[in-house]
Amino acid sequence: MKKTAIAAAAGAVLAVVLLGSSLVVTNKDEYKLIRQFGKVVKVVDQEGVSFKVPFVQNVSTLPKQTLLYDLTPSDVITKEKKTMISDSYVLWRISDPLKFAQSLNSSISNAENRINTAVYNATKNTIGSLSQDEVISGRNGKLSEAVMTSVGDNLTQYGIELLEFDMKQLDLPDDNKASVYERMISERNNIAATYTAEGNSEAKVIRNTTDKEVAIQISDAKRQGEILVAEGEAEYMRILADAYSDEDKTDFYSYVRSLDALKASMTGENKTIVLPADSPIAQAFTGE
Repeated sequence: MKKTAIAAAAGAVLAVVLLGSSLVVTNKDEYKLIRQFGKVVKVVDQEGVSFKVPFVQNVSTLPKQTLLYDLTPSDVITKEKKTMISDSYVLWRISDPLKFAQSLNSSISNAENRINTAVYNATKNTIGSLSQDEVISGRNGKLSEAVMTSVGDNLTQYGIELLEFDMKQLDLPDDNKASVYERMISERNNIAATYTAEGNSEAKVIRNTTDKEVAIQISDAKRQGEILVAEGEAEYMRILADAYSDEDKTDFYSYVRSLDALKASMTGENKTIVLPADSPIAQAFTGE
């Protein structure tokens, strides 16, 4: 009975060991590579539980999530042979775990070395085809796009997909920063002066046009005023002629004119007027 119990217990332990060594648990953020005698015979890319041959096959793990690689700052040279310092990073992931394992021996360090070489060469070639001003103005995203285009699909042979490249810093060496900035300021000042001169020229044209239009409007107004004055004088002469054409109107008009003349002659505080008998004004009051 004891031997039977011991055998049963040993069998149970062996079964547990065999079951444990045959199970493969895969999480959602990883790949599982099942190897047999060093060769990858199966890639598990879905989370869950799978099986392998115990003691014959073994398992290694590769990350499935997006990875960050920070490149070492390095010198790059522009088209006009000026040195700049590039400090950048990339986001990448393993797109083909089998190819990654076969070409890089499943090593993240080996992958980063390949990425460093490919990205540095692409950055060097891209910046080497541009002037320093073009490099500086391209930091709004155009330079990163150009580097990504230059890398292309060079890393797919290793099962690597490059997701994003960006510059953390793209600067000038300390020894020539001041001269470059002074030149850039001078160029911007020249551009500003050009814009100012063009603006002043345009303003002068507008002022001249406005002054001409105002002069024309004033001239038209004066001409219209002279026409109105002439029409008023003509109407006045017509009314005057009409008044003198009738004897009754003539006497009344002469009387009113005499009063106006008398009023105009009364100035100062002394309102007494002495008129000779033959004065037209005196005759207007006496009726003689």
